[in-house]
Amino acid sequence: MTLTRRPYQRLSGCLIVAVKIQAVKTKELKLDIERIGTVSAILTQPDAARACYVLAHGAGADMRHSFMEKVAAGLAERGIATFRFNFAYMEKKQGRPDQPAVAHATIRAAVEEAARLCPGVTLIAGGKSFGGRMTSQAQSKAPLPDVKGLAFLGFPLHGDGKPSTERAEHLASIAIRMLFLQGTRDKLADLGHLKPLIEALGPKATLHEVEGGDHSFAVLKKSGRTNEEALTEVLDRLAAWIDGLA
Repeated sequence: MTLTRRPYQRLSGCLIVAVKIQAVKTKELKLDIERIGTVSAILTQPDAARACYVLAHGAGADMRHSFMEKVAAGLAERGIATFRFNFAYMEKKQGRPDQPAVAHATIRAAVEEAARLCPGVTLIAGGKSFGGRMTSQAQSKAPLPDVKGLAFLGFPLHGDGKPSTERAEHLASIAIRMLFLQGTRDKLADLGHLKPLIEALGPKATLHEVEGGDHSFAVLKKSGRTNEEALTEVLDRLAAWIDGLA
């Protein structure tokens, strides 16, 4: 068990700093996927969590990547649990991502396990880049049980420098709400293509642009803010959107 500390400040004659301490449980486990095998997973669960985000990693880094760790820790501070897991190819240290059917099966198993471990909370799914896209594909083929919404941390709309919308055609068949968190410098999601797509999806889809952010929300020094500040913006917006699903 770890303790997260999130400071809150106010001025009243002198500086007063109140520190909120919240217990967070981190559980490492194994996830069995029928006909595929076993992969590693991590549940990060703050006390009295009100939601759980089934968080799939991107194509090039596993569930323990620093970005994934920061998202899990930041959401725990905001009272939201995360269930991270490896895709089979990453568990086996293979270079090529799994075929969609394998990735979809892994996501379904993760959603089912997260629902079992976190009963009664708002359940959402999605993830970073490839993980988010595979989750949306899985949802489009058959609704993920009990999932109320999908959140994408940098949806990979197209290849680097190759703007198109083919990767997003399946989104039209998804009925639940979706949140797209996208950096304005994201080379895998040209906003000139992404914005019309999201508008066409109607009220079920929401876009939040992170000014100056790249595919991982990193910003340039000349922007006047830090990568940590940009990620805080992402997590605050994600937490507020999750609360709106309840």
